[in-house]
Amino acid sequence: MARSKFLERMQEKWELKSAFQTVMVLIVFAFTGSTVLFIKPLVFDLVGFHNVHGVLGILLYIVLIFPLYQILILIYGFLFGQFAFFWNWEKQFVKRMGRLFGGRKKS
Repeated sequence: MARSKFLERMQEKWELKSAFQTVMVLIVFAFTGSTVLFIKPLVFDLVGFHNVHGVLGILLYIVLIFPLYQILILIYGFLFGQFAFFWNWEKQFVKRMGRLFGGRKKS
């Protein structure tokens, strides 16, 4: 019962057409996150950063891994038939980031 309520809430929030589509979107998020966890050490080793922690580690993660996540989510979205959802999700995300860093518009 609790699972179906969760799926219903996600379906409504994301304006999806079916529970199946909601499950596919959740699977895409799961695969993307798992792939990033697998790839992160490889990317850091490739560029020569071993055991980087603290602020430097966070900055490197943002610069190197974050863009990779955005690409992977679109690839997995395509593979699972949810590209349109994730393309719109990315556009909304970029818009929100722009507002965050762009400041408020003057009237």
